[in-house]
Amino acid sequence: MRDFSEQTLTQAVLDRVAHASNPRTREMLQGIVRHLHAFVREFRPTEAEWAAAIEFLTRTGHMCDERRQEFILLSDTLGVSMMVDTINHARGGAVTETTVLGPFYVNGAPALENGADIADGLAGEPLFVEGIVRSSDGAVLRDAKVDVWQSDDDGHYDLQLAEPGKFFLRGRLRTDALGRFWFWSIMPHSYPIPTDGPVGELLAAAGRHAFRPAHVHFMIAAPGHEKLVTHVFVKGDDYIDSDVVFGVKDSLVTDFEQRTGTVSLAGEQIDRPHRYLRYDFSLRNSQVRPAA
Repeated sequence: MRDFSEQTLTQAVLDRVAHASNPRTREMLQGIVRHLHAFVREFRPTEAEWAAAIEFLTRTGHMCDERRQEFILLSDTLGVSMMVDTINHARGGAVTETTVLGPFYVNGAPALENGADIADGLAGEPLFVEGIVRSSDGAVLRDAKVDVWQSDDDGHYDLQLAEPGKFFLRGRLRTDALGRFWFWSIMPHSYPIPTDGPVGELLAAAGRHAFRPAHVHFMIAAPGHEKLVTHVFVKGDDYIDSDVVFGVKDSLVTDFEQRTGTVSLAGEQIDRPHRYLRYDFSLRNSQVRPAA
């Protein structure tokens, strides 16, 4: 076939990908073709506009390395990451709600003992964090892996400031025999996502701000359970209702209390001013199907 028209070209491309051996690959390729062709027919971009779009994606790729993931930022700010999250994780029930992974997760964060200070001397308001990890049936989960990471008092992550391989405000803990974990940190701060690349240009063109409300990230894994990726957000933050990546859910917003004393879950007496976060997590048992 040749001499394709605006009306016949889409079907011709669909026919070309119809022989993909994997049914899911075939289905998704055909969906991409249909939607992309429909977009072009609706908005009728000039050749210069289409070249600019390709150049934008090219620069987005060039901004990616082991410390910067511009494509995740693009997905996040367009709401696609949260759409995928929403589709894949049913809301409500007996499990903690999920939200976006974000671009600042690091595989292989340092292993820490419960009670460690992940701030390691950084300036900021002291924060004591503790909680219990349970299965969706209520049983406590011993030896669950609890990855944590957050911004500093100025809203920066270690990947933005530190030399490669040097970490701060992140680590991996394990729950004790009663499902408990606890650690010291400093209060996280709201922050703008990186705006020195194509995603920043896109936000500016759309008249949008680049800020995320203050939060602490958690990734929790235990055998026989679905991995949980979530944040806990600081109640009252200025950006709680306008998160640039659309990641806030009501159940994940809580008080980071101001205290002068605390008796921890492990029985430790804390007698100095600090902020306090108690948040318990529930992981879906992968052997149990959620109710329809």
